[in-house]
Amino acid sequence: MSYFLLLSKTIDAINEKIGLAISWALLAAVLICSGNALVRYTLNTSSNAWLEIQWYLFGAIFLLASSYTLRRNEHVRIDVIVGKFSKRTQVWIDLFGFLFFLLPATLLILYFAVPFALESIRNQEVSSNAGGLIVWPAKALIPLGFFMLALQGISEFIKRAGFLMGKVDASAFEKQATTPAEEIEAIKAANQLN
Repeated sequence: MSYFLLLSKTIDAINEKIGLAISWALLAAVLICSGNALVRYTLNTSSNAWLEIQWYLFGAIFLLASSYTLRRNEHVRIDVIVGKFSKRTQVWIDLFGFLFFLLPATLLILYFAVPFALESIRNQEVSSNAGGLIVWPAKALIPLGFFMLALQGISEFIKRAGFLMGKVDASAFEKQATTPAEEIEAIKAANQLN
């Protein structure tokens, strides 16, 4: 079990770094969106490339932050119903959900997304819009995002199985109520370890 817990910690660390890095994409998207709107309304001009980069950034945020969201236990849940059960029952429900819903869905999407992205890369696909961007990097984000989500699902499964075996404390996978200052300190500490 110790090997699996080490694997889980490694996956968590990778997704933590990706999640924190991709948070900057939101700032970039907001700045590009604002700049594009200002230029469009003041100079009466625009570019499809500026619109497409916004879409790419929003896609990257959604796809790459989903595993970070699962890692932080911030995903949509049915706590109104599940919250009434014991902790062990909640963990069994999570295990069932990961094994029969999350992992099969991510693997099915990967099955179709990998050839889809590879074909786009092979053809060096470019937007059909005038002045548009290359498309294949955005399409490559689809399998990458779902691969990271599948890995995080495996990590969460390991942590919950470890909890049932008495090897992991529930705090390893519970929602973390932190303030922004605490998050910044945690980021600094994690960066010092690496």
